[in-house]
Order: sequence, then C-alpha cells, then structure tokens
Amino acid sequence: MSKLISINALFLIKGKNILGVNPPVTDFAFFDLWSKPMGFLYLLEKMRELGNHAEFIDCIHEGAVGAKTFGREKIGSVEISKPSVYAGIRRNYHRFGMSEEAFRRRLREVNKPDCVFLTSVMTYWYPGVRWAINVIKSELPNVPIYLGGIYARLCPEHAGTLGADMLATENWMPDVPLPAMDLYDRLPYGVTMTSFGCPLRCKYCASHVLWPEYRRRPTAEVLEEIGFQARLGARDFAFYDDALLLEKEKYFYPLCEELTRRYGEALSFHTPNGLHVRQIDEKCASVLRKTNFRTIRLSLESIDPRIAGDSSGKVARGEYAAAVKNLRTAGYTRNDCETYILLGLPGQSVTSVKDTIRFVQDNGGKPKLAEFSPIPGTPSFEEAAVVMPELRAEPLLQNNSVYSSWLSHEISPETLQELKDLARQQI
Repeated sequence: MSKLISINALFLIKGKNILGVNPPVTDFAFFDLWSKPMGFLYLLEKMRELGNHAEFIDCIHEGAVGAKTFGREKIGSVEISKPSVYAGIRRNYHRFGMSEEAFRRRLREVNKPDCVFLTSVMTYWYPGVRWAINVIKSELPNVPIYLGGIYARLCPEHAGTLGADMLATENWMPDVPLPAMDLYDRLPYGVTMTSFGCPLRCKYCASHVLWPEYRRRPTAEVLEEIGFQARLGARDFAFYDDALLLEKEKYFYPLCEELTRRYGEALSFHTPNGLHVRQIDEKCASVLRKTNFRTIRLSLESIDPRIAGDSSGKVARGEYAAAVKNLRTAGYTRNDCETYILLGLPGQSVTSVKDTIRFVQDNGGKPKLAEFSPIPGTPSFEEAAVVMPELRAEPLLQNNSVYSSWLSHEISPETLQELKDLARQQI
C-alpha cells in the first residue's frame, strides 16, 4: 500500500528535480474536449514557486496524431486486452496517448528526477495509471512516485494498491495565479477557471466533494491566466467552470468586456462543462456572441421533475426554451445550442429521456446524451451501489460508457442506440 502524505508535507519538498506525468487513458473511447490536467499544472507551478525544478510529460498531448477543430487534438491509441469485468462487452478497449516506446524514451531524456508526481482523473481510467507506474519504476528505479488527482482522492484505498510510493488525497485550493502551461512544448489551446468548486449540490456531481468550498477568483487573475497562455500560442480557450454565469452582471459581463477590449475576435472561447440556461437572457446571449464564445454547451439534464430536482432545480422548461430562443436571436445556430441530457441515472425511465430529447429538438436545440457515471462520494453513487454493490470495490464499473447500458441493466445496448439515433435526428 502507498503511504499517505499530507499536502503540507508535499510542500516541504524544496530544491528538487520534479517530473510531472499525466498518464494515458484506458477506455473504449476518448475525445480531447480541451483536456488539460489544470489542477496538476497549478501544483507543478506551486512546486516551482517553492524552489524546485519541474519537467512535464503529458501522455495525452504527446500522443496526439492530428488536429481537430478549435485547437483540439486527435489522440493516438493502441488496442489492449479488456479487463475481465468488461469481458462481455462487444467493444474494443484502448490505451489512448503516447506509445510505451515513446514514454520510455521521454523518461530517459528528462533530467534525472528526485521524485515523480503522477496525476489521475477518471476513476475507471486507473489501468493507465498503473501502466504508467510500472513503466516509470522500470526506467527510474528507486525514484519515489507520488500519486494524486481525482481518482486518488475519490478511491484512496484502491489507488493505494497500484504501486505508487506516496498517495496524496487532500484537497488543495490553488494559491498560485498561473498553471505551469509553459511546461508544454506547444499549446494548441488554453484552459481557465473563474472559480473553484460549485455552489450547487447536484446529486450526481462530485464537484462539491473535490472542492468543498466555492471560491471565485479575481478577474485580474483570470485575465492574466488567459494572457499568459495566449502569449504561449493558444487561440482557443475552454472555461472549466461549473457555474460560469453565476452573478453574471457583477462578474462575467465585466470579464467579457475586458476580453473583447483586449482581443476582439483573436481568441475563441468554449464552455464544455455546460451553462446554466436560467442565466441566459437576451443580454447574456448577446454578450456571449460578442465575446466570441464559439462552442456553447447547455445544461438541461432532464425535463423529468424528479431528475430536475437531482440537478439542484437548475432549469425549468420555459427557461430552457427562452435561453435557446435568446441564443438563436443572437446568431447561434441549432447545432451551436448543444444540450446535455443525462442518461442512465438510477430509476430514470427511457420514456423521460425520449421526452427530453424531443423537447430539446422542438425548442431549437441539439440534444447531446451524457451517460451517467456513478461517482464515489455522491448521493447518486450511493443509490447505484445499493443495486450494484460491486461499484464500491471496482472503479472500472463506474465507467460512463458502459454503466448505463451494459452494467446497470437499466437501459439495454439496443435501447441506447435507439436513443442516440433519436438525438441525431435532423429537425
């Protein structure tokens, strides 16, 4: 088992060579939705601030094999054997990111590290973390590996079995103004957050578990962060916020005004986490358009009253219809108004999913199915674990790509395909 280490003990490391590693992803599918380990990059900057030297290997970014729209990258992959719990799933399983040969070569190229910091994201991607630990130990014997990140925090007991020497599971609220984006050889896009955490408490979301406190960042800090990455070459920026439009008159509009003044249309902005439609009135839609927000994602989840309650009551039918109308009036198209619809929540009926898909289509939006992942520490996870207790011991079963239609028995693969076909219908 890994030895637990506190964040304060981590910050006692000074004057060392630190190698940061973002491991590959192991899954049935993976798409670069402006994916950067931002919290990890804040941590690496903090370690530099404390007098350490840092280098970085991002197995995802360095495994890119082509470009896509808005700076996103096509990530290379190799097919690997499926874990036994996926044996009955008729889909190919891959490791996404740089090859083992390339990873070993990079490990030999860096300055000999005194320690390796390894991050983690989705709980069910842990085979990629274990693979990275094994390769690192092979190439850098006797160099201690510190494992942290989302998976390590949500599943500490399981993470402690993968072979890392130290396990960091505490929350840390970044206290440095910039993430260490300059550690990349090139920056195809930038990422930013105007806040940490979320004031809402949606039953299926782990934001409040990972960030128990909600904190809004000073506008000047966010502008500095965007400007820093723009100077590194980024022209597309994703906002990672869970509540970007909260207090929009006081915070978001002044930020947009300054972005427009500084950059005009030289930069494009994107909202992959979804915007709260209740906040999108005529002025908000106009501000989004004027500031050059190109990719709009809307959070609806469901028009089912019970599911809407699980979503902290974020939206009502009329509010969604008004939001889409305002966005369309501002110049966005139906395809621009892509709307997240949750699928596979415990007790959720297929009929309610179909009703929500049709509702989005009828009101001028584009449905985008978001399959439920049972995340440890959330109320929805506890509900799912009552039906499937194995979720507690095996994070692979938490995979959103397979849980709703292959493992939970709530929705069959055939029904899932029917729902996908319905969502793709052109109106």
